[in-house]
Amino acid sequence: MAAQKGKDLLIKLDLDGTGAFQTIAGLRASRITFNAETVDVTSLESTGGWRELLGGVGVRSASISGSGVFRDADTDERARAIFFDGEVPDFQVIIPDFGIVQGPFQLTSIEYAGSHDGEASYELSMASAGALIFTAI
Repeated sequence: MAAQKGKDLLIKLDLDGTGAFQTIAGLRASRITFNAETVDVTSLESTGGWRELLGGVGVRSASISGSGVFRDADTDERARAIFFDGEVPDFQVIIPDFGIVQGPFQLTSIEYAGSHDGEASYELSMASAGALIFTAI
């Protein structure tokens, strides 16, 4: 597989709950992280004293983060509303030449910043809030 462009890793937001996903405006950097908690079943009988993990159990989660330039677009307004209203809408993350991850996420933080000689910027973080669906591209 050839190298992929970072700008093709997109975070999309369901604007109105109808599945009308739009890329969040102004993003310059984005990231998705998958996590799985382990269940340790190591005992005195574990071979050689090595840790043993129980497969197929534990909590799985994902987190999304992004940063970019504040553009005051429809997606910016929707992200603010999601945060202040405590909504848990569907998001999509497009991972180039890999697939689409979709499901409910809670917006856990929004940070706005700016300096007197630069653009206004923002960072946002989201945590998965239910089952995620992966669709290969």
